[in-house]
Amino acid sequence: MSEASRADDVRDERSAPDAPLAAGDSVLLFDPKGREYLRELRPGRRYSLQCGVVDADDLIGKPDGSAVRSSLGQVFLAFRPTYARLIPNLPRQAQVVYPKDAASIVVWGDVYPGARVVESGVGPGALTMALLRAVGPAGRLVSIERREDHVQMARDNVARFHGPAPNWELILGEAADVLPTLEADRVILDLPEPGPLLPAAAGALRPGGVLVCYVPTTIQLQAIGEALRGEPRFVLPQTFETLQRFWHVAANSVRPDHRMVAHTGFVVTAWRAAG
Repeated sequence: MSEASRADDVRDERSAPDAPLAAGDSVLLFDPKGREYLRELRPGRRYSLQCGVVDADDLIGKPDGSAVRSSLGQVFLAFRPTYARLIPNLPRQAQVVYPKDAASIVVWGDVYPGARVVESGVGPGALTMALLRAVGPAGRLVSIERREDHVQMARDNVARFHGPAPNWELILGEAADVLPTLEADRVILDLPEPGPLLPAAAGALRPGGVLVCYVPTTIQLQAIGEALRGEPRFVLPQTFETLQRFWHVAANSVRPDHRMVAHTGFVVTAWRAAG
């Protein structure tokens, strides 16, 4: 049995999200300087970090948010990761959709509980987890991915960090072949060249459905704009980017952080017209 499957079994046994930290849980360890370390709790496991070694056994059975002292006497805080904290630390071999963009996609794409959603371009499964949360158990998510290594990576991450998802179908294949076989309320294309897929996406979407495209560069943005103008079933397109700036708030010091999460991609939305 894989580690992801074992973690899934442990997750199934927990009665509530506020249960004590358990073997198989993923935790974020924060050192005194605020550095983050994503680790999986396993009995007998020891984690060598920049501020010393932390024992998993010192955390298993403790409440979420507990403090633990390292071998060098440094205090670490251990929390089950929130979505926003998880994604930058997510195991991956491909670029993730950042939390700020995932939030924009879910809100501007109007992904609601019970919706039938199709996404193409899965990567490590970051957006997949946000969509599964948004559609809830009454909804359905179909994910299309052409690369087998990304399929396995997404399966492992969703199993480990989201848990069982019986309403999720992950298809290895070409979106151009799969989209015409589906019916959806929302279609999300996270691909380098989504333009050629617009006719298939329009065929899959019900009238009044929403299309969301996520592209990183202005060249791709121009291409999807031209494609939307050439597909009369899509109307009222909008394009935006989301910039996120954190602030440093401390005694006698309130200022913007020196670094910000600036451009990561463009979000393009359009509605599926009737007819």
